[in-house]
Order: sequence, then C-alpha cells, then structure tokens
Amino acid sequence: MGMILLAFGLVLVVEGLAYALAPSLIERMLEALRLMPESGRRLVGLLCVVSGLILLWSAHQLGF
Repeated sequence: MGMILLAFGLVLVVEGLAYALAPSLIERMLEALRLMPESGRRLVGLLCVVSGLILLWSAHQLGF
C-alpha cells in the first residue's frame, strides 16, 4: 500500500510541476488533444499505459 501512495504522490508532484512551470504549454497540449481524433487519443493512452508498465517492470527487475 505504501508503494501505491508513493507512486500517486510522485505523479501529483510531476503533474503539479507541469502546471506550475508551464501553464501555456499545458493549454497548447490540451488543444492538440482536442483536435486529435478519438482513435488517436486512445492510441496515445494505450502507449502511455504500456510505457508505464514497462517502467514498473524494469524497476521491479532492478530491485526497486
């Protein structure tokens, strides 16, 4: 359970930094997502999930 809280905390820190340091970039990214077809957004989401799983698996293999 502690690892899950740690992971969520890290996600919030990274997301918060993006909004605090580059709010205009976030707005441009959201506009680009709005213009992208739904199938493209699904593909990006799937790629993010797969990338995250690979990172988690790699960290586990390294003993973290």
